[in-house]
Amino acid sequence: MLKKMQKRLRKKIVGIERVSPFKNISRRDVLCSGIVLSATSIVAPTAWARTAALMAGYPDVPSVEPIAANSPREQLLFDFGWKFQFGHSTDPARDLGFGIGQEDFSRTGEFDFAKAKFDDSKWRKLNLPHDWAVELPFVHDEVQTPDGDKPVQSHGYKPLGRRYPETSVGWYRREFEIPANDLGKRISVEFDGAFRDVLIFVNGCFVGRNNNGYAPFRFDLTDFLSYGAKNYIVARVDASFGDGWFYEGAGIYRHVWLNKTDTLHLGKWESTVRIALNGKSATLSLGAVVENQGKQVENAKVTWQILDAAGKTVATSETTPQPIGINGVTNFTANAKLANPALWAVDSPNLYSAIVKVEAGGKTRDAERVNFGVRTVLFDADKGFFLNGKSLKIQGTCNHQDHAGVGAAVPDRMQWFRLNVLREMGCNAVRTSHNMPTPEWVDACDRMGMMMMCETRQMSSNPEGLAQLETMVKRYRNSPSIIMWSMGNEEFTLQDTLAEQGAKIASSLVQLCHELDPTRVVSAAVNGTNEKGPSLALDIIGFNYNLNFPDGFHKKFPKMALYGSETSSAISTRGVYTTDSLRNTVNAYDSAVPWGSTAEEWWKFYGTRDWEAGGFAWTGFDYRGEPTPYGWPSINSQFGIVDMCGFPKDTFYYYKAWWGKKPSLHVFPHWNFEGKEGEILSVWVYSNLDEVELFVNGVSAGSQKVPRLGHVKWKVRYEPGSIEARGSRGGKILLTEKRETTSPAFSIRITSDRLEIDADGEDVAVLKVEVLDKEGRTVPAAGNLIGFNVSGEGVLIGVGNGDPNCQESDKEPKRSLFNGLAQAIVQSTKHAGEIQIEVLEKGSERSELTPAKLTITTRQVEPRPAVE
Repeated sequence: MLKKMQKRLRKKIVGIERVSPFKNISRRDVLCSGIVLSATSIVAPTAWARTAALMAGYPDVPSVEPIAANSPREQLLFDFGWKFQFGHSTDPARDLGFGIGQEDFSRTGEFDFAKAKFDDSKWRKLNLPHDWAVELPFVHDEVQTPDGDKPVQSHGYKPLGRRYPETSVGWYRREFEIPANDLGKRISVEFDGAFRDVLIFVNGCFVGRNNNGYAPFRFDLTDFLSYGAKNYIVARVDASFGDGWFYEGAGIYRHVWLNKTDTLHLGKWESTVRIALNGKSATLSLGAVVENQGKQVENAKVTWQILDAAGKTVATSETTPQPIGINGVTNFTANAKLANPALWAVDSPNLYSAIVKVEAGGKTRDAERVNFGVRTVLFDADKGFFLNGKSLKIQGTCNHQDHAGVGAAVPDRMQWFRLNVLREMGCNAVRTSHNMPTPEWVDACDRMGMMMMCETRQMSSNPEGLAQLETMVKRYRNSPSIIMWSMGNEEFTLQDTLAEQGAKIASSLVQLCHELDPTRVVSAAVNGTNEKGPSLALDIIGFNYNLNFPDGFHKKFPKMALYGSETSSAISTRGVYTTDSLRNTVNAYDSAVPWGSTAEEWWKFYGTRDWEAGGFAWTGFDYRGEPTPYGWPSINSQFGIVDMCGFPKDTFYYYKAWWGKKPSLHVFPHWNFEGKEGEILSVWVYSNLDEVELFVNGVSAGSQKVPRLGHVKWKVRYEPGSIEARGSRGGKILLTEKRETTSPAFSIRITSDRLEIDADGEDVAVLKVEVLDKEGRTVPAAGNLIGFNVSGEGVLIGVGNGDPNCQESDKEPKRSLFNGLAQAIVQSTKHAGEIQIEVLEKGSERSELTPAKLTITTRQVEPRPAVE
């Protein structure tokens, strides 16, 4: 087996040996160098594109007119105006009568709950995305499966599953109109993701089913609609079963769209822009697929118009016309030249656009906008990772998709917020653990310069696994941020007892990836030796955890490129400096799970080996479910470098010091330890400066040289007052940071990430709540219960505090501070005006804290086109 693997690896790494970051890359090298890149989407309204740019912190996007005024294509947001109620997974009488017998799905048109006469007046009104799991109470359920898993615990102690029939099924219903002039178009409904088993009904007819929680799905509604009349769509969503072992939410938690196209139209996610750099110019290989669902043969051609970031046309191309038969599908290809392209990079994520049009009979029949970036990617077995020919360590984090207050139904703006948090500490890459990501996360990475390891949920070559992978690759294969595809995570059985089958399964998946996208490497997250099973088929090797494996593997297989697919698993509780198993808290200094390593340990390993490309720490954010290292009453993990809200833990500043480019200094702990007077405490400093001197109550405790990729620390006796760290470089003090003992809490302070947001019914502001003493200093251990009053043109959609043991509601307008902090998320209405937020102390008849108020302006914008 080992000889076979060595032989296979020798064949596989030919491209790695031949590729140099300082020369052009050949076609044979393409497996280890991705040069294509684009993300396909319908053209966004000007206001939305401008908002996206502001979110990323980059200059305003120039106004972009619609692609073609006479193009019949429409993509309408289908999120607003839904109604919801719980069903029941075992009692048909409490499930709209559904399943009272063996339902006959062949009897089209007989489902009354999807007809006009059905009474939904008592159903709850809501907008999508929606996660009902985050709204449910916590339940202390430790029931184990036959193999020892605790599914309710691992999913965050929410009452979901077959033993909770009354909260595991939800029904969504909406009335909508289809204009008479839409007759003759192809109309489909598209879900970006719903959890998990979804049945769709329209106008009394069963339309289709999807039972995957992460891949998008769509159904053609053309034949089921009433034109020039009202229509009714119903979705039954059953979250009794899960896809993973972590919090996954429940319901329609991603966007829904109503799409309208001509019968002659571009294929879904089939437009590609592939790029070969040649000196100071680039050759664009353009591809598109055109489908003819009309009643006659069409003679069509495809044109491409390439725009730069300013909207200026920099290249064009078109094909010769080709006949497309009835129900036929035809491929179109062309080439174009791009002179002096601006490269996509981590610090300069330059994007281009291709306007792709289908023309027939002298008319534009369909059009879409494809955003792409020009860059080269190389994984080298000796020198690590290269972006655009320049050596770059992957400084990555793994992340699940949920956030405090909103669960899995994360508003688009929150994707940008979360990425900004990670960027602030120097993170330059994310892994989509362990599923196909939402398109807004990918788009934010494209625009913000965040690289991505894009991972599918099911590592299987069965029809479902192949379909999920194909959908993911087709949808995102042109995104410049994606540097590799991942086939899955820690499939222990396929790695061990079924290693032979694992190798075959992975080989099929890798082959499919190469067919769909010959420009990127394919990998997987493997917790083991990587010498059997799926690893035999991979282009590059990812190691999870055990730092003893990579060195040995590199010696055996020196031509194979390596990286850390999942590393660290350090644990800590924000603002806590003593591990206390009775309170389920972990100290902020140097804790890690038995299979993991601290931030310093793993980065000293991956950051100092030239042949290591870098790695992805587990995790960037804390996440619901998989409570570690404790069980109940903990309801989320403590692996995060930041907590569930995105508030930094102290380890955040280790990464900021050694991943960031600017001088950095952070001293901890805080200096409020009433009752510990006279005790010896550890004081740590994370800094990338040369030397740090610590002062305790104004007296020097000594100066220390900062070790490379390390930290400095002192043991000092606690007395109220202050500690101050002074960092110097070249003998000059560059940074100082001070912690002071505060007086009792006196007032509340509220701040927002933005004071002006769009009045589009989607945009959000993220609020931070703190408590101050009379001197205006934050009180680090405050735990006051805070209430929120929100009025005007906005609504409160979620609250949190980052406490892994807090079981307060994420939806009620109140939240306890946890170690001095809480978060609230407010969302705009569609009317311009102001949102007034008042924050006050709750829990007593007379508040002892001075309340705080904040006003957020909502500006009038053109919202995304939506179903009325």
